[in-house]
Amino acid sequence: MNRVYVCSCFGITEQQVREHADKGACTPRKIASASKAGTDCGSCVRRIQALLGRGACPRRELADQGDSGVLSAEIPALPQPQAA
Repeated sequence: MNRVYVCSCFGITEQQVREHADKGACTPRKIASASKAGTDCGSCVRRIQALLGRGACPRRELADQGDSGVLSAEIPALPQPQAA
């Protein structure tokens, strides 16, 4: 299986973006919170937007149909580095 990388900085693949979207991360900002993709050089943000706009987020489709509760799913935050 070929891995198509979306974010070279953090090694995030299209499949990983889709998996995060399936769990409710339906915006580039939520993808960034879930995986760090798009938080370094930013060159992948447009690709992430394109993936989310092509049905990678089934919950967005439900929200567009009037189910407003589907996009409120909690996305686990990344652990923050401890100050020294």
